[in-house]
Amino acid sequence: MALVEQIDRAIGAHGMWKARIRMAIDTGKSEFDPAIVKTDNSCDFGKWLYGTLEVKSSPFFEKVKGLHAEFHAEAARILQLALSGQKVVAQAALENPAGKFVTLSSSLTKLMMEWKTSAR
Repeated sequence: MALVEQIDRAIGAHGMWKARIRMAIDTGKSEFDPAIVKTDNSCDFGKWLYGTLEVKSSPFFEKVKGLHAEFHAEAARILQLALSGQKVVAQAALENPAGKFVTLSSSLTKLMMEWKTSAR
């Protein structure tokens, strides 16, 4: 798959995490295991990111890899809070505009958009 397409898919897939976590907060359940969510090489984008030699030579690779790993760790942390019944804490962590989840999500999306633009 072409770089631009893969980045578009990754942005969309990672954007879905907010909805998935919100659902876990509302229901106390999730089809996702926080231990798996925490790993940054289990999602399709992570598999592609770690598995493509061409990508590793990009000047964007290291920073995207780092932000992607941090994003997954924070998503897993909030998901765990939601699943352990800490709804208020999980909701605050998910929604706080200055919080880690929002900041990481925004930074990762912005960097991937820059990478996409440079690849055209």
